[in-house]
Amino acid sequence: MPGKHRHFQDPEVGCCGKYFLFGFNIVFWVLGALFLAIGLWAWGEKGVLSNISALTDLGGLDPVWLFVVVGGVMSVLGFAGCIGALRENTFLLQFFSVFLGLIFFLELATGILAFVFKDWIRDQLNLFINSNVKAYRDDIDLQNLIDFAQEYWSCCGARGPNDWNLNIYFNCTDSNPSRERCGVPFSCCVRDPAEDVLNTQCGYDIRLKLIFGICLAQNLVSDIKAVKANWITHGDGYKLLNKQHLEKQWLILTISEGSVGSAASELSREGPGLNPTA
Repeated sequence: MPGKHRHFQDPEVGCCGKYFLFGFNIVFWVLGALFLAIGLWAWGEKGVLSNISALTDLGGLDPVWLFVVVGGVMSVLGFAGCIGALRENTFLLQFFSVFLGLIFFLELATGILAFVFKDWIRDQLNLFINSNVKAYRDDIDLQNLIDFAQEYWSCCGARGPNDWNLNIYFNCTDSNPSRERCGVPFSCCVRDPAEDVLNTQCGYDIRLKLIFGICLAQNLVSDIKAVKANWITHGDGYKLLNKQHLEKQWLILTISEGSVGSAASELSREGPGLNPTA
């Protein structure tokens, strides 16, 4: 029809979704960059950046790795999501979504495998913890991480306090000159809420005291068993069964049967230890 024109509206990207994704990822990006900066700063303070081989010198886990890896992943994802949403770049947005999906499925698979192979996972976790116990004094960051974990979960080592025998400063060997010999870190101790000052020496010699207590308990058990071995059961309870008790019982029995003479002669052969007229 003349004088009339049809107007077709082009499809547009929704502003709400676009700027929400942009705002969320810019926060994610900044946090990731902050984590990464903290990790790099910590490595710089420990001299790792000037000597890369120092990364392999530590026998256990360097906690700075957590900041570097987590910060790096967050930075990459935040950058892809932020710039992809702002510039409407489909490649970056697809990379962002695929990366998030991959992380989700890895977490799901890890949870399933941990449930199926829980015994193997437990053994590997114990080995991992023990390897870090060995390196407890080698790195201050690892030391703080182990102390935090033991205080938070109220534990001591992977299986118990004796796991600290793996550490050269805490083992109980006679050749160990350390003051911490046969001890545990202070984070193994149960802290008294009334304490205003943290007692960092509460774990000194604690396992030595435990060993001493175990030895005393075992000796007491042996003594009790030895005493019970000399007891005889009667209808009215337990009576001590020893030589003197048997001799008195035998004497009473012979007297009651009118055999005083034979009892006296028998006692004379046994020795002067008993008086037949008593």
